[in-house]
Amino acid sequence: MNQNPITVVIGIDMETDVGSFTPYYEGLRGGTPLLLDLFDELDVTTTFLFTGEAARDNPEVARECLDRGHEVGSHSYQHETVGDPLFDLPGTKPILPHEVYPRIELNTKLVEEATGIRPVSFRCPRLWGSTEVVNALEELGYVADLTYPMYYYREQFAPYHPDPEDWTKQGDSKVLEIPNFADMVMESNDPGLERDRDQWPLFRTKGGQYMLERSLAFHEFCGEKGIDTFLCFYIHPWEFWPMEPSYNFGEATVIPEEFITKNTGPAAIEEMRILIQGLKDAGAVFMQSKDVPALLQERGVNS
Repeated sequence: MNQNPITVVIGIDMETDVGSFTPYYEGLRGGTPLLLDLFDELDVTTTFLFTGEAARDNPEVARECLDRGHEVGSHSYQHETVGDPLFDLPGTKPILPHEVYPRIELNTKLVEEATGIRPVSFRCPRLWGSTEVVNALEELGYVADLTYPMYYYREQFAPYHPDPEDWTKQGDSKVLEIPNFADMVMESNDPGLERDRDQWPLFRTKGGQYMLERSLAFHEFCGEKGIDTFLCFYIHPWEFWPMEPSYNFGEATVIPEEFITKNTGPAAIEEMRILIQGLKDAGAVFMQSKDVPALLQERGVNS
């Protein structure tokens, strides 16, 4: 038996275009079918995480994801900051702690209404999670949270059950926290935040082969620590549909940083194909996040 298997969870954050800096769903409606075809071609299963509004306004897309054999989960109600912000983002304010539960509850309701299936996997927008979020997820019956930003906290490198008093520590929550992949081998040039360890969106700005190499380096990192390798990625359907360099809204113009929209469209599909195929060639197994808790129980880990 492989003593350090590679398990991959691809979480697709289903939201408005350009990281919710616009109100449009062109990427969700145009990019999602391209991703579904790619996943069919490469025979991988994934988890699509819808904001409540995205599910409400695009129920046919949510149902298509399910019909094509993938999981549909949640991604907050309006892509709002439900957790603890890690850096300043103008125009974005975190909701108050007492608002967390009702917001996620509404998100859950809208996704269930769109698909007929209650979601059990969640991810906070921008990977900004919190103890309040994890506790709300447990109360609402969720089994997996794909939020923990490994690049920032740098303590948990494999799935774990959080402490109800501090979600970044191991404890006995029923929710399984699945950390997002970060480059823990590189030397960071971003003191404190270390955001340059975060590997999004390097699959399309530096290429699928680059991301494959960094993923396999993390595999070696996990092997040295004696833990199984879990690669949790976050991507968005708008990355696979051409995005504009700027968006005018009458009273203001949004101009995303170049890396946000660089190589969006067909080029991103090709680079994602390289990454997925390379991981498959390395023996990786692709899973939906809702199935990871059972896998760990089977392995006798975190059970």
